Amino acid sequence: MIAIVACAIAAFAAQTPQMPATLGIGRPAMPAEISAWDIDVRPDGVGLPPGRGAVTEGETIYAARCASCHGKTGKEGPNDRLVGREPGDAFPFGRDPQRPKTIGSYWPYATTVFDYIRRAMPPNAPGSLQSGEIYGLVAYLLFLNDLIPADAVMDATSLPKVVMPARDRFVPDPRGGPKSVNPRSRP
Repeated sequence: MIAIVACAIAAFAAQTPQMPATLGIGRPAMPAEISAWDIDVRPDGVGLPPGRGAVTEGETIYAARCASCHGKTGKEGPNDRLVGREPGDAFPFGRDPQRPKTIGSYWPYATTVFDYIRRAMPPNAPGSLQSGEIYGLVAYLLFLNDLIPADAVMDATSLPKVVMPARDRFVPDPRGGPKSVNPRSRP
């Protein structure tokens, strides 16, 4: 009986078509297509695009594109609160997860603010802001959080130099991870 079942399985397997190596659809992505999506910004500033923006420019853009969701001063909402510092740059989030995680109290890198705005804001048109507009917005938000002076200008050189109060509260994952295939990556 076992021999009969084995023969039936072998006969069925011989008749089952093999999957093709490819499905015959699509094509490899072109370098320009990959580049258009390769917009990540690292904490050290690698990946920041050319451009620059001043606090005053960011204030105008904020009023037009951000205030309806985050409030006139970044504190009112109805969406996430962006502005506010903990006294003495305390970091109470482990004890009180309800505390608002503002740019001035929680975010570890100023470059992350740029990266997030570029990818996700405004929510009705993500990716619609130009690099100079984003630099201006970041400058304005850093100013509102008392991290840079009112006359500051942010660009790919100055933005990574901003030391955020929570920077030392975050540590790199010591386990490492997969090796990057990003051509911009540097060891």
